[in-house]
Amino acid sequence: MSFGEILSDISGREKQVIVYAPDDTGTDLAEVLATRNLTIDHRRLPSISSESFVIIRDGGEFQGAMSLPDLLEFISPPIRRPQNLDALAPKHRAVYELLDDTVFVSLDRRQLLATSRELEDRAWRTGRGRLRAGFQRADAFEAQTDVYRELSATDIDIDVYVPGGVSGAPLDDTPVTVHTDPDSDLDRYWFVLFDDGASGAQNCALIARETEGGKYQGVWTYNPELVAQAFEAVG
Repeated sequence: MSFGEILSDISGREKQVIVYAPDDTGTDLAEVLATRNLTIDHRRLPSISSESFVIIRDGGEFQGAMSLPDLLEFISPPIRRPQNLDALAPKHRAVYELLDDTVFVSLDRRQLLATSRELEDRAWRTGRGRLRAGFQRADAFEAQTDVYRELSATDIDIDVYVPGGVSGAPLDDTPVTVHTDPDSDLDRYWFVLFDDGASGAQNCALIARETEGGKYQGVWTYNPELVAQAFEAVG
């Protein structure tokens, strides 16, 4: 399965957030989730009902419900996946699962760089496993060589993919493998993939492709099965 097929498969999964509120309070949630490929419906409650709440459905099936204020507080940045997702209350777990496998539709390079740092930091803290990263341009890779030099001091097996090659030999004195002629499909994507080499609890992946105007569409996920599919796409 290629990166394109992975993104197509995820984007085809119907996820729905239904906001029940006596007014337009739910517009705050719409702004927070505006970059996600989600259906957000608003159902007006009678004015005597003061407590707004949210229902989450995945593929038409009920996944969880919580008050709107609690949800807005819970997903306020920075959104970081907890180490033990099963320890969360079911309603909170449903929120993470909603965000986890949902395609984002409009992020800029700054936002993607921040997400990449989160995944790379998770790899660094784990200190073992496999890390694969794809850079669409040589200058993007060269700007991150210090990050990957630091990561190379761990027990992580690291491969980076830089279409068109790089100037000099920035990481030749490290165990990092630099691929300068990746598959033509890979060079269309910005990606960071990490496999912890053990339980999979730290596995994570970011896959994004540029659309227009410096915006990107893609997904980041902590789902071990999706991460495994992404590694298979890299080969």
